[in-house]
Amino acid sequence: MSKCKLGEGCRIAESADILPPENGQSPARIGADSVVRAGSVVYPDIVAGNRFQTGHHAILREQTTVGHDCVVGAQAVVDGRSDLGDEVRLQTGAYVPSDTTIGDRVLVGPRAVLTNDPSPLGEAVDPAGPTLEDDVTVGANATVLPGVTVGERSVVAAGAVVTEDVPPSTLAVGTPAKHRPLPDQLAAGNAHR
Repeated sequence: MSKCKLGEGCRIAESADILPPENGQSPARIGADSVVRAGSVVYPDIVAGNRFQTGHHAILREQTTVGHDCVVGAQAVVDGRSDLGDEVRLQTGAYVPSDTTIGDRVLVGPRAVLTNDPSPLGEAVDPAGPTLEDDVTVGANATVLPGVTVGERSVVAAGAVVTEDVPPSTLAVGTPAKHRPLPDQLAAGNAHR
């Protein structure tokens, strides 16, 4: 079994690590014209679409799907069993825990943290990652708690701590986040850049 399956035109840095499959895992599959930069680690059982790219030292864990035209920025981590749609951008240091669902055209800002453990005190519970629907923006250093759904075209302000579901087209701001109407200048959704 091969170490990975690469589409045409892929560039994998010499110091990137595409891990080989073990114990029945499938090789990582990375779509055409993708770039995996230095220091990044890609686990088996990853399926990434065309024009996928990482920053330096990004980590993608097993059983994760990544759509087309996605960027996993420098030092960003995507833990296993997560699904990312098309045109998703995870900026530097963003953390996506296992069992998270991210829609299309979502931006997760620098050092933003999504969480999946509703009981971080060591109790045995099933992880419940958040859901970010299409065109969501999560600002720098924001935190989204386990099981929370951030509705389509909503914006989580920088530094906000989101403890409950955010309705579509809403601004979530503060700690804990309060919901406000989405200002007109933020209502257009995210365009792929």
